[in-house]
Amino acid sequence: MQLRHLAEAEQHIARGTQHISDQELRIAEFDFRGHDSTLARSLLETFRITQAQYVAHRDHILRELGL
Repeated sequence: MQLRHLAEAEQHIARGTQHISDQELRIAEFDFRGHDSTLARSLLETFRITQAQYVAHRDHILRELGL
């Protein structure tokens, strides 16, 4: 059961990393074109907070497994 949760946590982390990267590219494009990137930056911060939660959850699972 915990190994399945670990695999799911790793998938969430991988997807979160991609979301962050994609959003950073969007922000760079907005800035390059002179568009307001305020909302995009806010969303990026939300992605980063969520990513930290994913990592903390994964680390918790690893501790429970003794890894």
